[in-house]
Amino acid sequence: MIRVVLADDQALVRAGFRVLLGAQEDIEVVGEAADGAEAVALAAEHRPDVILMDIRMPNVDGLEATRRISANDALTGVHILILTTFEEDEYVFEAIRFGASGFLVKDTEPVELLHAVRVVARGDALLSPGVTRRLIGEFAAKAKKVPEMSTLDVLTEREREVVALVGEGLTNDEIAARLVVSPATAKTHVSRAMIKLNARDRAQLVVLAYESGLVRPGWAGPPPRD
Repeated sequence: MIRVVLADDQALVRAGFRVLLGAQEDIEVVGEAADGAEAVALAAEHRPDVILMDIRMPNVDGLEATRRISANDALTGVHILILTTFEEDEYVFEAIRFGASGFLVKDTEPVELLHAVRVVARGDALLSPGVTRRLIGEFAAKAKKVPEMSTLDVLTEREREVVALVGEGLTNDEIAARLVVSPATAKTHVSRAMIKLNARDRAQLVVLAYESGLVRPGWAGPPPRD
């Protein structure tokens, strides 16, 4: 059973999500929050698998709530799915940097919402190659501090190559095809890179690929090394 907390300041929106999610045999809504502070409290109380988190909420907003939850080692199993509009792209990028596992626009189709909840619940990042990669690529250059390439010195050459491909938005199967290795091998390289870079999930690995300069906004592939 996938346990979900809904965090949105609009009661009608929460009610709609509760009806949709509650009708699924494998999903249970265990709490509702009207602001970020309540979301943080419910995360600590229920340890849900997924929090559907709105960005704009009174008092503590979704961005700060995401930061607090991701910073709490006791809540590492709580995955955050951001609800947003395209006008809030920059906030979404910051939320992913803080540990969110992906995002959905609020007018998404119900079947897509259900798919997203299940994907994030199993520990995968919800990364749309078309939208999320564009978002990260655009705003990575605006990050307050861009790490040096030495950030990636802990990786092997193959792991650096794999992280660059993750940054391009490729799935494990696509990485395997590109590198002519098995999907299991590609998955192993991705997992090891995440551990070495202390990335919470695949979404943060994408952010690190851009912020470190391994992948440049608007340009695919790692830059040549000196």
